[in-house]
Amino acid sequence: MTKSQYASSGVDIDSGNRAVELMKDSVRATYNDSVLAGIGSFGGLFDVSALKKMDQPVLVASTDGVGTKVKLAASLGRYRGIGHDIVNHCINDILVQGAKPLFFMDYFAASKLNPEQTAEVVTGIAEACKEAGMALLGGETAEMPGVYREGEFDVAGTIVGVVERNKILPRQNLKEGDVLIGLKSSGPHTNGYSLIRKVFADAPLNTLIPELNMSLADAFLTSHRSYYSMLYSLLSEIKALAHITGGGFIENIPRVLPENLSAVIHLNSWQAPPFWTLIQQKGNISTEEMYRVFNMGIGMVVIVDKSGAADFQKSISEPTFVIGELINGKRKVILD
Repeated sequence: MTKSQYASSGVDIDSGNRAVELMKDSVRATYNDSVLAGIGSFGGLFDVSALKKMDQPVLVASTDGVGTKVKLAASLGRYRGIGHDIVNHCINDILVQGAKPLFFMDYFAASKLNPEQTAEVVTGIAEACKEAGMALLGGETAEMPGVYREGEFDVAGTIVGVVERNKILPRQNLKEGDVLIGLKSSGPHTNGYSLIRKVFADAPLNTLIPELNMSLADAFLTSHRSYYSMLYSLLSEIKALAHITGGGFIENIPRVLPENLSAVIHLNSWQAPPFWTLIQQKGNISTEEMYRVFNMGIGMVVIVDKSGAADFQKSISEPTFVIGELINGKRKVILD
């Protein structure tokens, strides 16, 4: 058989086909009655007839990546969790506007496609989509020698959801005295990994860290959690949600505030997990930068009326923390 000139240039179509074959069952497991065409089609088809039952349906879309967390995953040969990361990050990003996820599209690129590696990432994506009741409608795998270094890959995704126009968050009734409630993160989620990698550049990743009761590798690669199942049924009680992603508290909370309000965060209102103390001490990082880069153990901030805060906390089946309140100000975050 004549050797493919395309393969000799670094791109193997057969590897891409094998990756699709390995992942197709996982992807199809996410399909529902709205999916009309998925794997193998030029574009995914999704029937939106159900939206006719809504009064004023608004589509909400978001695209994101996992950042340099993929370098750690590649170096450790642990790929499936990265799929959960990208989906759950995107779910949270549209949840803060009150949206229910409809479908997801993924993009996976590498210097050279390893079918098993690619399928492992996409299987993780499919698992997270299925957990959220969302279809993995399609995606793209790309082999790009010369663009990515050997052994490296990247993953990104786009989510589309829907919300009634009159239920879009944040609401317009935010006011001084409203309470900020913090929900636990599962770890660093998908943010600050360039700094994390710098801080621990000389540390063996598989070493057990007594303070964490796990290895650094396990701490670094704990998947980004989704808050959808916890919060979606409670959105009518919520005035605003802030997903604590890149930019930490300092950059993300102001995104949901009107021009006349600021947020005070009481740093002693919860105990940041030991992982953050370890990063801060080893990296000699200031407290302000820690709260501007990382989630510090709080992955989602919920803003509710003070009178309903206690009842809201009781409706959550895990510990939550009153971490601050809104004050008159100029759309800033004050660390207290």
